[in-house]
Amino acid sequence: MLKKTPNYIKYIFTNIFFLFVFNSIFRGIFYYNFSPLENIPAPEIQKAILLGIRFDLKLAIIAFFPLAIVVLIRNYRFLKSKTHKKIGTIYLVLTYLVLTLFYLFDSGYYEYLAIRLDASSLRFLGDLKISTQVLIESYPIYKGLLGLFILSFIIYKFNSSLFNLFSKTQQEITKKIKAIYFIFTILVLSFGIYNSVTHYPLRWSEAFFSKNNSVNQFALNPVLYFFDSFAFRSEGVDIKKFKTYYPVIAKHLNLPQDSVNFEKKVTFENPYKVKPNIIFVMLESVGTAPMSFYGNPINSTPKMDSIIGESLSFSKFYVHKPGTAGSVFASITGLPDIEDVKTASRNPMIIDQRIIFDQFKGYEKSYFLGGSANWANIRGVFQSNIKELKIYEEGSFEEENRADVWGIDDYDLFKEADKKLKKLHEKEKPFVTYIQTATNHMPYTVPDKKESFTPILENEIDKKTILNGGFRSLSQLNGLRYLDFNVARFLDRTKESGYYDNSIFVFFGDHSINLKGIKGLNNNEVNLGIQLNHTPCFIHAPKYTKTQIVDKYAKLIDIFPTAASIAKIDYVNYTLGRDLLDSTSINTAAFIYTQNKGEGAVGLIKDEYYYEKTNRSKKAALYSINNNSYRDIKSNKLDVTEKMDSLLSAYYYTTKYLYFNNKKQPKPNIKY
Repeated sequence: MLKKTPNYIKYIFTNIFFLFVFNSIFRGIFYYNFSPLENIPAPEIQKAILLGIRFDLKLAIIAFFPLAIVVLIRNYRFLKSKTHKKIGTIYLVLTYLVLTLFYLFDSGYYEYLAIRLDASSLRFLGDLKISTQVLIESYPIYKGLLGLFILSFIIYKFNSSLFNLFSKTQQEITKKIKAIYFIFTILVLSFGIYNSVTHYPLRWSEAFFSKNNSVNQFALNPVLYFFDSFAFRSEGVDIKKFKTYYPVIAKHLNLPQDSVNFEKKVTFENPYKVKPNIIFVMLESVGTAPMSFYGNPINSTPKMDSIIGESLSFSKFYVHKPGTAGSVFASITGLPDIEDVKTASRNPMIIDQRIIFDQFKGYEKSYFLGGSANWANIRGVFQSNIKELKIYEEGSFEEENRADVWGIDDYDLFKEADKKLKKLHEKEKPFVTYIQTATNHMPYTVPDKKESFTPILENEIDKKTILNGGFRSLSQLNGLRYLDFNVARFLDRTKESGYYDNSIFVFFGDHSINLKGIKGLNNNEVNLGIQLNHTPCFIHAPKYTKTQIVDKYAKLIDIFPTAASIAKIDYVNYTLGRDLLDSTSINTAAFIYTQNKGEGAVGLIKDEYYYEKTNRSKKAALYSINNNSYRDIKSNKLDVTEKMDSLLSAYYYTTKYLYFNNKKQPKPNIKY
């Protein structure tokens, strides 16, 4: 039978086979490098592998299908034409290259955020220059380009040989036989793409069968998942739903329930005679899990541990979205970033908000970062919201020793910020500033020595110790240690400059890092998908606060109202954030954006429960945070589920509403 099969049919299925093998090789590479499946039941691993094979086969068929149609139309004449040979070979070279690039980008994306490549990754194209620099400085790009060139050459030669092999002997067949082979091949390839014997084709959602997210992520094919994820886009404002849930959010935030009004005035009868300075420090890629203060077995953050021990800290603090741009937007505007594809900072229609940062009268306002504020439209977020704000970025520092794609490193950033703040202090001018660190981010550019800091060398620590701490590499650990050193060094500088005592320092992480799993710690947050959202937040102000650990749920949008209240600054709050030290604020919850089985979702953490619902399909589940079984318990907790669902929906629809209805009021056009 095989001998009688026309060579052009053999050519089609042979190429599909090799494309399938190529996809499977990358699946094996991903399994070896990124899938911690050691303690997963064998049946789940087997099912994930089987699903992965089906996805990889589906992709192989889709990738070759356009050329297969040409081959079927031309049939045996295809293998006689040199033009067809060139077309087929070039097509296959480009196909293999595109697939390779997808798999390589998927590896980097997963290493950063613990999710496979999806449509939301396109947000990095908004800052193509920066993204390209990150790639160049984090990975051996030039060697990689050489590797791609060599791969192209090998594929070109291989497919040329394959074409020549099947073109050596040709047999002409009747039109009737051609038609049979045409129909048969189309049916087989179509079934391979459908890849199911049920009423529904093989879909990405089938990969999310396990309670362990690592298993689900392994089963996915990133190329198919990338294109499938385009279906999940941001929703607009649903006024009907907002009005339905406004009474719920109003009760939760102590707002008027008879009319829509988010305005809450906060005034102080006895403000401080000398206004305290307020310094917000965003700690890049710092979560609670990698910090030794919160139980990490590696002594990763000894200096910040000590600072937290002398500060007001929040043990249950969560950012809304695991990404820097999302956290900057939320912290500044007081509204969570729940955009599905792009970050809210990139939407010019929603960045102009009534915020607390803009209400510090008599204060010098500033923003410091080591690179460019053009990144992710962050400049727009600050400048459209804050009057008389001074932005200090690359090109505006006295000393600029560019470290990597992110500009000057954190040591120099803190040093330059201190210079500016010291001058304001000497002029007795109070200030509020926002410092955005970046060195604890790929490519983890850490100096060989900086004052008392030296990185851990490879011969000073074994890989097992690093892995026990959840770190994927020594450079990742050293990046955190360097930030830890710089935070303490910054506080020392402020003491030397004289404004330490009269300042309120608010430190918070923008998101955690993707850890492999930490020995000795409860990793339930990893299973629930909220570890990336759990970050430290500590307010260091010995003169204004007492040392304590606040064990209430706190969220990123709360930091400005809390800091303003500590400083006794009068303000009007139009946002969803609240003063965490307000004695009436006891019914707290953390609202987050996440993903559920590949779909954009929102979650609520409250009263030791975690409730999650997808934005489109509205699938929901309730979990106990303290129970490591990762079991949906909503059927056993109907009353809890109902309350959690109501409050979660209230947060979601209210956030969407405020995006477009919390704008600064236009000034009246007064005629004289």
